[in-house]
Amino acid sequence: MSDDLKKKRPQDASKISLTEAWEVDYWCKELGITETKLREAVKAVGHTTAAVRKYLGK
Repeated sequence: MSDDLKKKRPQDASKISLTEAWEVDYWCKELGITETKLREAVKAVGHTTAAVRKYLGK
């Protein structure tokens, strides 16, 4: 079965990158938050997904 190239996911799901627009969109949808809230969370606790989830209470 081939990969669906239309579905983008981060290569390393343990870190949140804010450098690519598609990745910001992915994390906003995944966490159910706005881009502003995502950037605020990453600024507050760093790029690790676990820390951001904890900060957001998710």
